[in-house]
Amino acid sequence: MRDILPALTAWYCAGAPFGLATVVAVAGSAPRGPGAVMAVGPGDEVVGSVSGGCVEGAVFELAKEAVADGTARLEVFGYDDEDAFAAGLTCGGEISVLVRAVSPRLDPSFGAVAQSVAADEPVAVATVVDGPAPRGAVLAVWPGHAHGSLGTEGLDAAVTADARGELALGATTVRHYGPQGRRREEAVAVFLHSFAPPPRMLVFGAVDHAAAVARIGDFLGYRVTVCDARPAFATRRRFAPGVDVVVDWPHRYLLGTDTDDRTVICVLTHDPKFDVPLLETALRRPAAYIGAMGSRRTHDDRLARLVAAGLTEGELSRLRSPIGLDLGARTPEEVAVSVAAEIVALRWGGSGAALTLARGPVHRSRP
Repeated sequence: MRDILPALTAWYCAGAPFGLATVVAVAGSAPRGPGAVMAVGPGDEVVGSVSGGCVEGAVFELAKEAVADGTARLEVFGYDDEDAFAAGLTCGGEISVLVRAVSPRLDPSFGAVAQSVAADEPVAVATVVDGPAPRGAVLAVWPGHAHGSLGTEGLDAAVTADARGELALGATTVRHYGPQGRRREEAVAVFLHSFAPPPRMLVFGAVDHAAAVARIGDFLGYRVTVCDARPAFATRRRFAPGVDVVVDWPHRYLLGTDTDDRTVICVLTHDPKFDVPLLETALRRPAAYIGAMGSRRTHDDRLARLVAAGLTEGELSRLRSPIGLDLGARTPEEVAVSVAAEIVALRWGGSGAALTLARGPVHRSRP
């Protein structure tokens, strides 16, 4: 939703109702995951996408109907074997889309949610998908407070607790409850949509490869920081506008900054005086990916130094070195694609093989 937020905020602030369609569940091979959104605003303006084009026409009509009567709808789209031209997913998967109308009257919390998302402040939105509770009812949950209601006090309490747990993980999912919030019942389906701050990418070593990796990290939605101890290299003009540049010793900067299980760390210095203390710190703290650049000879030397520094086999197993997938990359930009490909593959459990040769679904679920 972040990429279409300016349009949604403008419509909301103008008091113009709009239809908001959200993917709440997927099965099989689907082009967009849970949380993908599309909106239809005044003048039939469309922003966003729920399927990359497969079912947008049908969703457009559902959104207009939702605005007209104020009633939320849940629609399941899948491939239609009898009529390939009907609204469906030609990739063979299935998506469930919740369509509801949004306006200051229908959803008083949307403005505050939009402000938090724009400011990278954590917030989760819980929406009733199905069951006896009102479909489309919304409860917005922040770490310290909540706004709205799903129908009963017990359901609100249970969903608030679960939404904060999912928000801490940056996870988006559907959970089931009883009408009063009992977790062992299946009567009410609630979509928990987490808007956590963007994950971080920390790039160490302000070399040409770092500029390319930082650019592609920014493109992928990471909040990118480049750090180097050499002021002559760590200059603002060498990097994209959205990239933070820090002059500091890499290991000292890492010791003083936060990382979590979504953080990506790319060590591109390939200099032992920087690499070893930096990796000694990185491999002992939370991170989704830790990669280091260098030849196999450099890797072997670095590994020996890390062993001498006391790192365990389990800690060393987290290191991706030499960094990136084998794409035959030569230029900094090609190497950046190689690094990004490895990060994406590790995140989703991909093999890194050509899809022509691979088997199984094209779009994987989170491991």
